[in-house]
Amino acid sequence: MGTEFFIFAAIGFFAQIVDGALGMAYGVVSSTMLLSFGVSPAAASASVHAAEMFTTAASATSHVSQRNVNWRLFWRLAPAGVLGGILGTYVLTAIDGAVLRPFVTVYLGLLGIYILYRAFRIRAAFKEPKTGMVLPLGVAGGFVDAAGGGGWGPIVTSSLIGSGGAPRYVVGTVNTVEFFVTTAVSVAFITALLTGHWEEAEGIDRYIWSVAGLVVGGVLAAPLAGFVVRIIPPQRLMMLVGGLVVSLACFQTWQLLSA
Repeated sequence: MGTEFFIFAAIGFFAQIVDGALGMAYGVVSSTMLLSFGVSPAAASASVHAAEMFTTAASATSHVSQRNVNWRLFWRLAPAGVLGGILGTYVLTAIDGAVLRPFVTVYLGLLGIYILYRAFRIRAAFKEPKTGMVLPLGVAGGFVDAAGGGGWGPIVTSSLIGSGGAPRYVVGTVNTVEFFVTTAVSVAFITALLTGHWEEAEGIDRYIWSVAGLVVGGVLAAPLAGFVVRIIPPQRLMMLVGGLVVSLACFQTWQLLSA
């Protein structure tokens, strides 16, 4: 148990550093590792979201203190993300959420290439994301995050930066909203468990040390997030986001082909 705790503490620390700086990857990295240990998709998603309640709270505090949050965007994105997360939870506890992975992988790959293209071309002025894009994007991001055990950051952060949003404020805002999405998803999982809607929940207590490790590692790394994203130049941040998205898409494609 002790070894498992320290392994996942290291995973949580690394994943949160990347997530806090680039606005994505904690859920994807953590879920992938849990799945490799034989955890079911629903149990992996529930475990990661339980850990994220603590890590996203610490990360959000860091971004707010560093003034990285666009509050106008926050109030449009948060309700949509919460709604999508709740819907995704009930889909995952009823069917196999793995059917979504090929579509998300293709989307992320194309989006990552587009972000890299924007990073290398002459920079136009950053613009405020339109409400008509933010609302459906929030619902989709929350849904995929819950149903796939991760995906809020890759989908929402990538799309908002790809549409011309300022990287620093997009990352800070998306990370702050993620706390509320994660909390809603965790409450939905508990509700599904208590009402008997989630039949695969038996034995989830076996992963308590894994979740504890993710929490400790993530919370230790989270305070660094707001500072890191504040000092990295926007173009470099876009290149890092685009590169990470393409890498995740390639890795997920390899997993799908191997399966």
